[in-house]
Amino acid sequence: MALVEYELDRDIAVIRLNRPEKRNAMSDALLAALGDAVDRAATEAKVAVLGTTGANFCAGLDLAEQADKTVMQGVQGSRGWHAVFARIQRGAIPYVSALSGAVIGGGFELAAVTHIRVADPGTYFAMPEGQRGIFVGGGGSVNITRLLGVPRMTDMMLTGRMIGAADAERLGVVNYVSDAGAALPRAIEVAGRIAANAPLSNYTIINALQRIHDSGYDEGLFFESMLAALTQSTPEAIERMRAFVEKRAQRLDVPPGTKG
Repeated sequence: MALVEYELDRDIAVIRLNRPEKRNAMSDALLAALGDAVDRAATEAKVAVLGTTGANFCAGLDLAEQADKTVMQGVQGSRGWHAVFARIQRGAIPYVSALSGAVIGGGFELAAVTHIRVADPGTYFAMPEGQRGIFVGGGGSVNITRLLGVPRMTDMMLTGRMIGAADAERLGVVNYVSDAGAALPRAIEVAGRIAANAPLSNYTIINALQRIHDSGYDEGLFFESMLAALTQSTPEAIERMRAFVEKRAQRLDVPPGTKG
């Protein structure tokens, strides 16, 4: 059985973690298979959707593999997570995650590196590292704290507190809460809208916004100006702008069901 299922739907790569009997706990083999799928998607898709074949997105690190690892092996393992996750977060294409059930520990770290998160109403998030005697190793100390802030991340790690989908949306962890059982189709719908964008625009959005946010004020504005000039000078951008001005482009800024 493949640990990761992969399907190309037009310009959308649909990637599903497929270890449901272990609640998709992240083993070394599952991480490697995910890395292969991410690399494939970068070559043939405009956007990717990351979901699951089971009821739970990912219950975190497979602790059964960790007991016999040395400190150096632990460092190398953590850096392996960072390498795969970086190819999602700052890779070639945007990622939309479809979340359901348990999004725990390393599963939360994986969700945090996707660019848009869609959650089933029954989704719950937790960081139980304090209870396990460990520390985050998949980038959560950087990426989840950017979503939640340090105080809330500290609370979750120290107490094991869980956050449901509604609270996660309120806190900015989740972008959309779907209808029950509909996280994956909603994520694919969102991905379809993203796939209609100019690829260079998508690439600059996912690779530049956080870097600009993390830079100094003047440096950020200068970088923004350079990217604005670069993107708007391409033939595709020129045609898209002309189509909008000439009213040939579909209006995407009008909510469904309204006129305009």
